[in-house]
Order: sequence, then structure tokens, then C-alpha cells
Amino acid sequence: MKVISTKKAPAAIGPYSQAIRVGNLVYTSGQIPIDPATGAFAEGGIKEQTRQSLNNVKAILEEEGLAMDNVVKTTVFMADMGDFAEMNGVYAEFFTEPYPARSAVAVKTLPKGALVEIEVIAEAK
Repeated sequence: MKVISTKKAPAAIGPYSQAIRVGNLVYTSGQIPIDPATGAFAEGGIKEQTRQSLNNVKAILEEEGLAMDNVVKTTVFMADMGDFAEMNGVYAEFFTEPYPARSAVAVKTLPKGALVEIEVIAEAK
């Protein structure tokens, strides 16, 4: 097991790691839309928050020499399923075919009042 950590994504604020690699799989913790340079949420709504969350995921994967095309599974947590179409539009900018498997669920609340949180599983090829 290997811990993955980068300053290009928000630091873990609790007893967890940004990501863990086990064998050829990397599991990221859920990424909320915090800009690591400012420590604040990305300004705007669901589109901007989705973009920042995915940029955080991307930075963590890059720390391990991986890219978004290594992602095999994503889980997207949203505060409001009514935001799905806008989230999905930004999400589509980060992935190409073959697309990773995905679950998308609405939850009552997310950390710090975020609109979205995204976690992934990636495979080192």
C-alpha cells in the first residue's frame, strides 16, 4: 500500500489520505471543489465546482504518473440531482471513450456545503 499526496489538490483535513495505491489500482478520496491555491471553493455554481473537483482528482492522479484516461470508475455525489445535466456537461470534458463506469447520487449534504464531491478508482496500465 502506498499513500499518494500532492500540494496541487486540497490537503486531507481528517484521518484519511488524498489517495491510496494498492497494486495497480489507485483509490482517491472524494474531492470537493476547494482550490488548493486559495483554500476556498471555486467561485460559481455546479459547473465551476465540478471542474474544480475534477481538477483536484486529476492533480492527485498526476502525482502518481496517471491521467484521467486511467480512471475505471467514478462516484459523483451531488447536493441536488437537479444539477445533473450541468455537472455531466463539465464531466464530459474530462473523459473520453471508453468512459469509466459511474455512479451519481444525490445526498442530503456534502462537506463544507459543497454542491459536488467526486471520487475515482484508476488503474495503472
